[in-house]
Amino acid sequence: MGILTHMSDIIIPMVIFFVVGYGMVSGIKVYETFLKGAGEGLKVVGEIMPTLIGLMVAVGVLRASGFFDMLGSLLSPFTDALGIPAQMIPLLIVKLFSSSAATGLVLDIFKSAGPDSYAGMVTSILMSCTETVFYTMSVYFLAARVTKTRHTLAGALLATLAGTAASVVLAGLLV
Repeated sequence: MGILTHMSDIIIPMVIFFVVGYGMVSGIKVYETFLKGAGEGLKVVGEIMPTLIGLMVAVGVLRASGFFDMLGSLLSPFTDALGIPAQMIPLLIVKLFSSSAATGLVLDIFKSAGPDSYAGMVTSILMSCTETVFYTMSVYFLAARVTKTRHTLAGALLATLAGTAASVVLAGLLV
């Protein structure tokens, strides 16, 4: 176990040295290329920042208004039969749009149910095996100028459903 800990401490510096060394050997101006990429990254951040702020505010308003609690209680007869805790419903919806906004809901679930509870386990697994479908499609497809998305949404939602089902099954095995 000690060797894995040591390797994890040195792996990122090794990758950085490899990239810089490879760039130097290849004759690439590494620092200038880094600055160009960092500048382009800041432009992307500037473009998506209003969307992120809007999502965070919307989720905050929905949480504060009690809408998510009402939605969870309305859907709980159906979700309980599937093994999905009612407090997971808002998380499932918000996670489709923003992982950052979903993190606040995760913390709420951890505070109310505990991280080692069934709901906490489902939440932890769910956050690592599902994607922010609408955010990813809008931001990355826009950046890559993808216009033909044909079956992307259906496939992404199906993958999210599979991730949710896997979360419920795996959490049931762990608890």
